[in-house]
Amino acid sequence: MSDISMLKKWDNIYKDKQAIVRVPSRVLFENRHLLPTSGVALEVACGLGANALCLAESGLQTHAWDISNEAIKRLQDVSKKEKIPVIAEVRDAIKDPPAAESFDIIVVSHFLERKLFPFLLDALKPQGMLFYQTFTQERVDDSGPRNNSYRLTNNELLALCSELNVLVYREEGSVGKTTQGWRNLALMVGQKRNAQ
Repeated sequence: MSDISMLKKWDNIYKDKQAIVRVPSRVLFENRHLLPTSGVALEVACGLGANALCLAESGLQTHAWDISNEAIKRLQDVSKKEKIPVIAEVRDAIKDPPAAESFDIIVVSHFLERKLFPFLLDALKPQGMLFYQTFTQERVDDSGPRNNSYRLTNNELLALCSELNVLVYREEGSVGKTTQGWRNLALMVGQKRNAQ
């Protein structure tokens, strides 16, 4: 898919959404107690920005990036209307990744681009944290992307983030009673180690 058709696809998706859902992703919602009281945060591939709004409400100077003009415009409107300061900008993190040691917190949810991981890890300040959640290839229903290249293999998230100290990890696959628990997804909160 070309860059232009990808942009149109996401603009149309966000244009059709009736309202912004203000519920952050589970990895952030369930682990927000780990957030620092101050610092600089980034949500990559933010969509309508539920995670970014949560980060800003937690007192963090928050940036939100997405390739969709429509998503960013809607997030900017909500940020202004509700007086929640979010620096939302149209930016392709793959082509223009974050600078080294520029963020205390980075959140990514339901987006997978494996070649971006080294940049995300490098962009964390010492003791900075990555909150990451996305779909897995082992699943119990058809939620998420159909194409397995946009889904993690078993424990792949741990391997992609091996330089971080793991604070939280969850990936239950199809073990046990599949109508309960954490299915179709992997989540992780990892913290950057101090330089030796």
